[in-house]
Amino acid sequence: MTVERLRAALEAAVPDRDWLDGALRAVAAEPAAIGRYFAAAGRRCGRAPLPDAAGWTADEAARALLLAALPAAAVTGWTETLYRQGDATEKRAVLRALPLLPVGAEAVPLLHDAIRTNDTRLVAAALGPAARHLDPATWRQAVLKCVFMGVPLDVVDDLDERADTELAIMLAGLNEERRAAGRALPADATALLQRLTSAPTGTAKEA
Repeated sequence: MTVERLRAALEAAVPDRDWLDGALRAVAAEPAAIGRYFAAAGRRCGRAPLPDAAGWTADEAARALLLAALPAAAVTGWTETLYRQGDATEKRAVLRALPLLPVGAEAVPLLHDAIRTNDTRLVAAALGPAARHLDPATWRQAVLKCVFMGVPLDVVDDLDERADTELAIMLAGLNEERRAAGRALPADATALLQRLTSAPTGTAKEA
């Protein structure tokens, strides 16, 4: 997803395009204005899923566009402020916006915070494209947390590319624990474990 595609999808669905255009101009001119527009995005743009932006809702898209409209020097500071001060819906919007923003590894503390929560929406959002900035150990623990929480593994960006021997060992250990308790891993976790342990060499790729 790009900023341009997200804006086109939102403009095709938003009930008040004038508000959106004005909000983006205002934020670009005066970064401090983003606070009030960010809070109002759900009310002014709605919360319905966007047909032309799979997985995005209108309020998430509006908030992501507001962040993307900020002057470059203001992005990192306001991204953290709006995440820290936001409710769960606003936090999720910030996390989803991260790949569209020039923040890079500076967003890692926000990803760590989201992964520590018990909110499945935040954990899932933290494992999108921005998760490439997570170190391997943290990333593996986050994937395992998804399995524990029942978060579908298809939310994990680059899962097959990043999954390695260490993750296979962790999943195998969890699988044994579940079996001993008369339970099973979710089907997607079982499939991942099978992929990791059925490589041509008979083992998963090395970390």
